Amino acid sequence: MNVPIIDPLQGDFPEVIEEYLQHGNMKCIAFNRRGTLLAAGCADGSCVIWDFETRGIAKELRDKDCVAPITSVCWSKYGHYILASATDKSLTLWDVRNGEKIARITLQQTTMHARLHPGSCTPSLCLACPLSSAPILVDLNTGSSTVLPVSVTDAGAGAVSHARNKFADGSPPFTPTAATFNKYGDLIYVGNSKGEILVLDSQTVQVRAVVSVSGASVIKNIAFSRNGKNLLTNSNDRVIRVYDNLLPLKGAAKFLEAMSGEVGELEGIEKLKVVGAKCLQLFREFSDSITKIHWKATCFSGDGEWVVGASGNKGEHKIYIWDRAGRLVKILEGPKEALTDLSWHPVRPLVASVSISGWVYIWAKDYTENWSAFAPDFKELEENEEYVEREDEFDLMPEVEKAKEVDVNEDDEVDIMSAEKDSAFSDSDASQEELCFLPAVPSPDVPEPQDKYLGSSSKLGDSAQSVSPLSVEAGQNDQAMNLASSPMEVVGNSSADNAGTGSLKRKRKPSAKGLELQAEKGRKPSGKSSKAKNKPDSSGSLFEDGATDEYP
Repeated sequence: MNVPIIDPLQGDFPEVIEEYLQHGNMKCIAFNRRGTLLAAGCADGSCVIWDFETRGIAKELRDKDCVAPITSVCWSKYGHYILASATDKSLTLWDVRNGEKIARITLQQTTMHARLHPGSCTPSLCLACPLSSAPILVDLNTGSSTVLPVSVTDAGAGAVSHARNKFADGSPPFTPTAATFNKYGDLIYVGNSKGEILVLDSQTVQVRAVVSVSGASVIKNIAFSRNGKNLLTNSNDRVIRVYDNLLPLKGAAKFLEAMSGEVGELEGIEKLKVVGAKCLQLFREFSDSITKIHWKATCFSGDGEWVVGASGNKGEHKIYIWDRAGRLVKILEGPKEALTDLSWHPVRPLVASVSISGWVYIWAKDYTENWSAFAPDFKELEENEEYVEREDEFDLMPEVEKAKEVDVNEDDEVDIMSAEKDSAFSDSDASQEELCFLPAVPSPDVPEPQDKYLGSSSKLGDSAQSVSPLSVEAGQNDQAMNLASSPMEVVGNSSADNAGTGSLKRKRKPSAKGLELQAEKGRKPSGKSSKAKNKPDSSGSLFEDGATDEYP
């Protein structure tokens, strides 16, 4: 993208539906780290990987043991693995390059969201958020699982059971609990039903801090921005909240442990809340103050400059986009279908949304041409105008001064090997190979059925061209009628027949030159014996050499 020539008043966010992707009934989507591949989980238990540059299917991952709908898909950091959760309570880890199943684990409840550990190249840990229980930390190699605490009172025990009565905001007790890793995976952020964010150490699974969310309602979604500097929460009070991350990106767990040691005069919940105030700070709240709609899915833009919320109302496909200042800059209205999932492209102003019908819509920016960005003196016209030239516009003017030569040192070496690092991927490990593209496997074209009358018409044309009407002589009428395969080939009939048939061609009268050539041919000696002159043909009639009925 050419950032310097973009009109700043237009905004760098999507505006219209560019195209849509269709393959089966897709339920959830996720971009890889570079945005070159898009993974989609389908209702039949398969995962489809789209090449986002060509909009073609690069690979399809299908497990014969899983035919249940996919609830979430997650990429590993360098794109070599995909974790898929399904409604049959299973977690499946796939090798993307080979299309092989590495591990499959069945839990006790259906997982709504699953996330791979972002800190390792070959992840073995994942975070699963079941439908009606606390989040679980799962080891994909051994199959062991650890239930995470969701409240401070249960932090020591490490296990949680929801209360059977309703929560303060009236939501039922089986509301799922949201959880996510931080940027490097050393901390886990859990949003519970009391409107609290618990910060856990991923190694010891101990609560290190507690952050109280205003509204005290159930936290449905929680996610970090790509740069790890902001945290987003979606609560049942229909408000999206964005927090600033006050902890360092690397070594956050050790820094948090040292901070807990400094607060020595407090104990218990009060100590955890004091530490939590130094972890997250509320930045801004986003909501629709008019309709007060629920948000089905929320996310950050790739650069963290925009906050996105998808409407949870039935029968509408609306996406709200706010800037960091809290202004609503765009409402994207799609088809009259409910929205199930949403994902922003990592580096481009593109949004992919999934409708309840199973289609993926690609929202892109509608760019307008701005030629004044290239030439400031260029004037754009709304309509055609008559141009009146100046009096001296086309006069020959002498050169005022020649263009100055640019001083270039040709001895300087130009570095064409090293490339500048993209700020969006500054944490990439140069020693780790990243999977960005997959070889496309072309599917054979289905042959179209041919017309059944095509063969008979071609045969008719061939047979009609094999015998010319002018080549059938009058004396050979009987033989020609037997050999001809079409009435068009029979020409040696009477003049009345020729006049009655408009499609038949009339025989031309030979010219004077033709008569002379024929007469000369009749005077030439035959070269054969006289016995061969009167020779019956196959039809029984007698002809002399060179004699016909037409030209005696």
